[in-house]
Amino acid sequence: MAKFVISNSPPLKGSVKVCGSKNAVLPVLAAGILSEGTCVIREAPNLSDVQTMEKLLESIGVKIKTDEDSGVIELYAQDSLNWEASYDLVGKMRASFLIMGPLLARLGRVHVPLPGGCAIGTRPVDLHLKGFVALGAKIEQEHGYVRATAKRLHGARIYLDFPSVGATENIMMAAVLADGVTVLENCAVEPEIVDLANFLNSAGAEIRGAGTDTIRISGVKSLRETDHTVIPDRIEAGTFMVAAGVTGGDITVTNVVADHLKPLIAKLKEVNLVVSETENGLRVNGDNVHLKAADAKTLPYPGFPTDMQAQFMSLLTLAEGTSIVTETVFENRFMHVGELKRMGAEIKIESRSAVIEGVKNLTGAQVKATDLRAGAALALAALRAKGDTEIGDIYHIERGYCDLDKKLRSLGAKIVRVEDPKNQGDCEKNN
Repeated sequence: MAKFVISNSPPLKGSVKVCGSKNAVLPVLAAGILSEGTCVIREAPNLSDVQTMEKLLESIGVKIKTDEDSGVIELYAQDSLNWEASYDLVGKMRASFLIMGPLLARLGRVHVPLPGGCAIGTRPVDLHLKGFVALGAKIEQEHGYVRATAKRLHGARIYLDFPSVGATENIMMAAVLADGVTVLENCAVEPEIVDLANFLNSAGAEIRGAGTDTIRISGVKSLRETDHTVIPDRIEAGTFMVAAGVTGGDITVTNVVADHLKPLIAKLKEVNLVVSETENGLRVNGDNVHLKAADAKTLPYPGFPTDMQAQFMSLLTLAEGTSIVTETVFENRFMHVGELKRMGAEIKIESRSAVIEGVKNLTGAQVKATDLRAGAALALAALRAKGDTEIGDIYHIERGYCDLDKKLRSLGAKIVRVEDPKNQGDCEKNN
């Protein structure tokens, strides 16, 4: 297993291009199951999660052709699809569960194991299953597997108790081929939902309202081939924007959509960073900036993203004063706190809030990435820490960041990726 070795680095400066969104491309790939033609997906990031989804799709009979250099994936869901999915693949990644809606709609039956993923909290699939039942499916659960069957799905009015991104995506995909009209209320409004709807509509679906809390889907008989470019990854962009603040640098991130980053931009300005739009991206300048404490509370979009909570906390460990970060989305998303404290951060957990007292300096330490975003937070903190920091279990980080070490080095960071066979974590199989 590899690790990152990061040394105290100078202020990061320069320009960095953001990859296509991990959280957008995974549901788009799953949605390719619905099409009877060849779908071309562009700007697909070269990530382990994407590779896992490709293997899963191939295991059920989807033909995949990938050009990693250009970020182009072609997929063709032939008629002889397998309705049963492998535990080994679905168990690795939560987004794998997104094949359930498309398979149910296309084949009328599906049998999949409950999903895996980062251990950041309970993420039940009840809302997904309630939506399928409302569409006319029969659900059976046993021995960690879910089976759904339906002779024909039909439109329905479905209210989500929580605006779950995954449930919104899964139900929307199932409803695309259902008879009649489906109205999905209190649904997620994330940019990734809009991107999925745009992909489906380009293939012949009839979806209106994506990006609002009510989506209306008029069922169609089939979907055709299409060509789709995935939106930029707003979380990768945000991570590099925070890196400018942590190191007192000056970074321009390109291939971004500024509107997707409004809540983060507001918080970066609150801690005293200078954020401005440029001709080709967003510039964050932390040169000679005196960081100020700030509070943040994670919420579903358009609130402050839970996927940026850990990285922003790394910045707050260096801000003067007391900051409070409250996590409302996942109940177990403070696992990075213990690792940051090993580096000299002063943080106390009080229920679902973290109280951060800013310190002048962090120190290098041996730490582990406990999940994807926690790992990114540790990498950011290590850039400012005195001495060397070793981050183990970086397979978590590489699930969601393309060439993070190379991109950081291009900005002046002192970071190397080294193979560490002695640091073989026993949780890799559950990532």
